[in-house]
Amino acid sequence: MFQTYSYDDPEVLPLEARNRWRFIETNSASAVMKAVCPREWADIVDILSTYFIDPKTWLKAGGNRGDIPEQIDGLFEQKGWQEARLDMETKGILLSKDGEKIGELPPNYQEGYLVDNFKNRIVLDVEWNAKDGNLDRDLSAYRSWYEAGLISAGVIITKDRLSLLALARRLWNDYQITLPEEARSRKLPVDLTTSTTTTFDKAELRMRRGVMGSCPVLIVAASELTWNGNPFTAE
Repeated sequence: MFQTYSYDDPEVLPLEARNRWRFIETNSASAVMKAVCPREWADIVDILSTYFIDPKTWLKAGGNRGDIPEQIDGLFEQKGWQEARLDMETKGILLSKDGEKIGELPPNYQEGYLVDNFKNRIVLDVEWNAKDGNLDRDLSAYRSWYEAGLISAGVIITKDRLSLLALARRLWNDYQITLPEEARSRKLPVDLTTSTTTTFDKAELRMRRGVMGSCPVLIVAASELTWNGNPFTAE
């Protein structure tokens, strides 16, 4: 894996975003997006700079999607990004030595999958609480699309599980103190202890295995620093 740190350059990623999320990238993904897809990169920077996780919507059961992914996807939709399935069709064309077309090979059609957000040449998936196998699918698809010349980079937004687990326990304990003793519960309303869902460390492991090949990929993870500072309330 060719790990790079172009997101550490404030000319690429302003500190308002850099200091509030965790990052890992390959092949200078942040700098590549800023250079070749500046409008799309500006969208990403704006959302990373202004989005905060709120305990009211974060600390509750929500399955694969839940409020956090829906909020983030909604912000990208407002900026013109679309949920889309990216399929590929490859066709061989036979030419004579003079460059004259003399035939075609049957086309090969490859069905893709529905990505959360697509705009211009950037694909962005929000993998918050899905099965961690989704990361293999995402990174392998990014590799295929990049090698076919269809995209310039891929982005995955996920969570830093251990950081958010520590925060959740603190916020939950603070909330429990406000309740009558008989109404208190030690069990968190969300499961942040499982190691089989999409998280930063799971994405990092696959990046280090080189699943994405030469495709520039940026992994972004929400952490305690992404929290808006509000306490948890049941209302």
